Amino acid sequence: MVSGEEEVLDIREAVKKALPRSALISSVEYEGPEIAIYSKAPKILLDDGDKIKALARKMRKRIVVRSAPEVRLSHEDAEKAVREMIPEDAEISSIDFDDSRGEVIIEAQKPGLVIGRSGNTLREITRQTFWRPNVMRTPPIESKLIKQIRYIIQSETSRRNKAFREIGWRIHRQSLVETDWIRLTAFGGFKEVGRQSMFLQTPESNILIDCGVNVGTPSKAFPRLDMPEFNIQELDAVIITHAHLDHCGMVPFLFKYGYRGPVYMTSPSLNLATLLQLDYLDVAEREGKLRPYRDRDVKEAILHTITLNYGEVTDIAPDVRLTLHNAGHILGSAIIHLHIGDGQYNLAYTGDFKFGRTRLLEPATFTFPRLETLIVESTYGHPTDKMHPRQEVEKKFAGIICRTIERGGKVLIPVLAVGRAQEIMLVIEDLVTKERIPKIPIYLEGMIAQATAIHTAHPEALSKKIREMIFHQGVNPFLNDIFVQVDSHEQREEIVEGEPCIIMATSGMLAGGPSVDYFRLLAPDEKNTLCFVSYQGEDTLGRRIQKGWKEANMRNRDGKTQVVPVNLQVVTVEGFSGHSDRKQILNFIKRVNPVPEKVLPCHGEASKCMNLASTIHKSMNIDTKALAVTESIKLK
Repeated sequence: MVSGEEEVLDIREAVKKALPRSALISSVEYEGPEIAIYSKAPKILLDDGDKIKALARKMRKRIVVRSAPEVRLSHEDAEKAVREMIPEDAEISSIDFDDSRGEVIIEAQKPGLVIGRSGNTLREITRQTFWRPNVMRTPPIESKLIKQIRYIIQSETSRRNKAFREIGWRIHRQSLVETDWIRLTAFGGFKEVGRQSMFLQTPESNILIDCGVNVGTPSKAFPRLDMPEFNIQELDAVIITHAHLDHCGMVPFLFKYGYRGPVYMTSPSLNLATLLQLDYLDVAEREGKLRPYRDRDVKEAILHTITLNYGEVTDIAPDVRLTLHNAGHILGSAIIHLHIGDGQYNLAYTGDFKFGRTRLLEPATFTFPRLETLIVESTYGHPTDKMHPRQEVEKKFAGIICRTIERGGKVLIPVLAVGRAQEIMLVIEDLVTKERIPKIPIYLEGMIAQATAIHTAHPEALSKKIREMIFHQGVNPFLNDIFVQVDSHEQREEIVEGEPCIIMATSGMLAGGPSVDYFRLLAPDEKNTLCFVSYQGEDTLGRRIQKGWKEANMRNRDGKTQVVPVNLQVVTVEGFSGHSDRKQILNFIKRVNPVPEKVLPCHGEASKCMNLASTIHKSMNIDTKALAVTESIKLK
């Protein structure tokens, strides 16, 4: 049997034999899922990329070429050279260095001028500085969080390098046994909404898929990581579909208790997840609730996160390959596709997904190389869950706003800071531009502004229409002057006592955050409107108000409990959801290619999971099962 050390030596020998001596290969290292080739003459390899591509195909590995650290110019000299090569018209806003990846990160207002014709400028930067350029468009709204994440990564280069090499050894270790069984256990979010998590096991691998928290139901807040089959020391990988807390909120908890392996997600998801996790800790502290982890555990999770692009195939264990596909739910959301046991078995998990076009995002991907089992959300999987055509929905929404403004009231829209807030902003901006609603202030409070800044940093992940507006028309709807950021609690009473307006505030379920305070202030006045545009979870204040409660016990600023009469108009507009309704879910399953042998509904109330499973089985003759939390199923 070949040992790990011998296998690495074999790979190093294969690389050196396949590449010319003039490349001066100094080392070949495992770095997470990649094999990094360090060269003292990297321009030889970069100029002849076909050799690297051929080697990657032959070895069936992801290979990246990096310059050896000793030949790279110093940060100061490299920055000077970069600025001399790039025309001033490119409007460079910042130049940073990632020593762990040998990259110079260039942010510019006009990235095309940095890239140059056919990438000529990029190649010249590599030739002269021996740093690989990574070009980004300067976000129109500065995100302090993105800068903070970059600083954390750059300031912990040596520790991150060490961690990635240990991760690489674990990923590329030799398989000892054949993958002849696959087991899936529901840790959370099955026959319920919230704390989404599942555990995939093979003879070689242990993989946790999503690790969320249910902020609205304290009795079922955390995933069942206490199950006997789960051992954090034997965990190979964590995969996160998207940044909402019910899917990623407990990831730092794993690092608190010793996990030091990789977390896979998209780059937008890393930024948004960090934002929401830190806010979750802040809210818990303010409300005197349990903080299940610390800020430093969030930092540890950042250092161990490996970001992937859609369509990028990656080894995450000896017998598992991962590919992320667009899910259409929120920025960076992904459908997970796992290729298990050298193609013997393939699994796809939608996470939360939208199989329909929205203003913000393109619809979910439905084509995969191979597929045996599909795990699908069922949030709106009941026969009564029907979303009206988008045109009708926006017309209804505009009518609600206009009637409220006409009677001198204010519209409170509780929103999820990530996804729903940006979708509603785009809708309102369009309604104002087309003069379908009056031009009034739109007050934003909570994390909406921070989340929107992150959206503007990733325009390539937005819908084609928004990309067209930003890149070619020079119009960014998020920057419209109708949007006003609220920066202090003191402004709330002024807004409530002021002129008619729209208030968008977190949280979307009235389960904490500024939306609760606005509701307390606005609820007694019948001129006002509370407009729900998000799912209201069981046991939340939002669900109770939605059901028709006419009074609510609430705490005021002084901490005293008061009975608040609910006199304002309460309406629900469901068509803005980032989830698929029942019709879209069934259409997705019908169009999924190839047709799955088994479908497992999750992320829905028990009745919805079971009803959807029954419908799929009867109408499509596909084997289905609605698992419950703590229940396992053998997939193979």
